[in-house]
Amino acid sequence: MLVDTEKEITKMHRMLYSTRNEIGKTYYRWRQVAVELAGDNVKPLDVSLRAAEVFGKDIGKSFLPRMNWLKGEEGFLMILAKSLAGLWNTEGGLATIEKGEKPGEIKIKCLRDPWPTWAKEYGAPMEEVAVCRERMYQTILEDVSAFMNVPLKIELQKAIARGEGETVMTLSKVE
Repeated sequence: MLVDTEKEITKMHRMLYSTRNEIGKTYYRWRQVAVELAGDNVKPLDVSLRAAEVFGKDIGKSFLPRMNWLKGEEGFLMILAKSLAGLWNTEGGLATIEKGEKPGEIKIKCLRDPWPTWAKEYGAPMEEVAVCRERMYQTILEDVSAFMNVPLKIELQKAIARGEGETVMTLSKVE
């Protein structure tokens, strides 16, 4: 029996896109339930930031087996930045990395991010999308910093969710 490769690839691509879309929407469905259960005394942003911390903690632990100093400090930072950009790409984003202006600084740039679309669909503010991504990445770095014994930081410079056209984060070692 012959297999139509192009048809199979198209089918798998549609399933991947649908899965990504469902994962993002599921996050916001759970956010909505958590906010409702938390009651009137809790700010939705606090719920979302806590979720970002939980996600970041779990993801940070999964990064550890790939982290090493075999290519030196700059190589280590590039591997870490690629892993962070890879998260966006897995979610349907379009993220890349490049060296920053200063030594030991890496820029993570995202030109397409599906999260603002999902947030809008469920009534979450755009600023929440931006600060939650930053908080999640900061939390990822906590375990990586501790495990590798090197203090790291990430800072959000621009955000698609703020209408700035792209999201730019700077990863660097704390001096």
